[in-house]
Amino acid sequence: MALIVQKYGGTSVGSPERIKNVARRVASWQAKGHRVVVVVSAMSGETNRLIALAKEMQTNPDSREMDVIASTGEQVTIGLLSMALMGIGVKARSYTGGQVRVLTDSAFTKARIVSIDEGNIMRDLDNGYVVVVAGFQGVDGAGNITTLGRGGSDTSAVAIAAALKADECQIYTDVDGVYTTDPRIVPEARRLESITFEEMMEMASLGSKVLQIRSVEFAGKYKVKLRVLSSLEELGQEGQGTLITFEDDIMMEQPTISGIAFNRDEAKLTVLGVPDRPGIAYQILGPVAEANIDVDMIIQNIGHDGMTDFSFTVPRGEFARATAILDQVKGHIGARQIAGDNKIAKVSVVGVGMRSHVGIASKMFRTLAEEGINIQMISTSEIKISVVIDEKYLELAVRVLHKAFDLDQAPA
Repeated sequence: MALIVQKYGGTSVGSPERIKNVARRVASWQAKGHRVVVVVSAMSGETNRLIALAKEMQTNPDSREMDVIASTGEQVTIGLLSMALMGIGVKARSYTGGQVRVLTDSAFTKARIVSIDEGNIMRDLDNGYVVVVAGFQGVDGAGNITTLGRGGSDTSAVAIAAALKADECQIYTDVDGVYTTDPRIVPEARRLESITFEEMMEMASLGSKVLQIRSVEFAGKYKVKLRVLSSLEELGQEGQGTLITFEDDIMMEQPTISGIAFNRDEAKLTVLGVPDRPGIAYQILGPVAEANIDVDMIIQNIGHDGMTDFSFTVPRGEFARATAILDQVKGHIGARQIAGDNKIAKVSVVGVGMRSHVGIASKMFRTLAEEGINIQMISTSEIKISVVIDEKYLELAVRVLHKAFDLDQAPA
């Protein structure tokens, strides 16, 4: 008998019929002798509806009150799912984040979990209940309702699994696992049987939308095995999904590259002709950071005649704001010009096999060059290589790299 935490996202609970399907799936796990905790999101579209209502009251809604409103979506789902379980003869009990006592900091709309009191959950499990918990939410030390940001239900599920020392945390979504790349771009993309936490972290940070990056980070830190499964498959016909686990748990002969990730949400800014002196990077990026704008890839050219150029990328939605900030500091830092491009994309190859294989970068660059795709920026880590290219070449780049690294071929 295992203790399983299952998480169902908005599409999985998007209608009364889908909620009933989830109830039948949960009941089948309990019937096998497992103890089950279910973490759910709001029904698909509900959080957006609640945000829109808030914006009818305030253009920029108060963050504390926004959390009060946004948290109600999950509260509806836990009640409905508990009723659905009772309707098929399964004892169930629902809890909001506050009732479980998911304690967070006070950063409204983007809170971080501090601790979880697992007492109520364990008592109910011992008494034969399925426990249904609202994801995405908690309370701070003063009792204020807080939310964890978009995708926070994944983090809730992993954190609860860690607190309960669960055998596995299963993330049910509308896809049946993690793929080598997006099948909508490369029909030959394969579902991976397993992937390491490191690889999944990179994939999530580089644009893969299967899991929220914070949930993967949390799982790796607290040694919680994750499995991505589809809630849309017929009951009794579910596949094995993708197991996200530790490198030691996966066969030693890993493929060199596990996947191709990409992100269209990129924009590039270049500060031309700035003095090549100590502190210039801080003078450029300091004001951007103070505006809470994330900076990704950074390149500073070799200085010439005491001057240099400095380029970096930001989320596309922050392009206009970042440009305005640089225009304000341009005179102060002595820059000649600010240039920008919000029609770029980032493409990355990811794999722990890079640690023991050489020539990955040259193969990637050669493959892109053969298609006439120019590389504007390059960033590397121990297990990934990312390049910035013109957005119009994104899909071509993903297809040719997927083929070049034999990701369309099943491992021997």
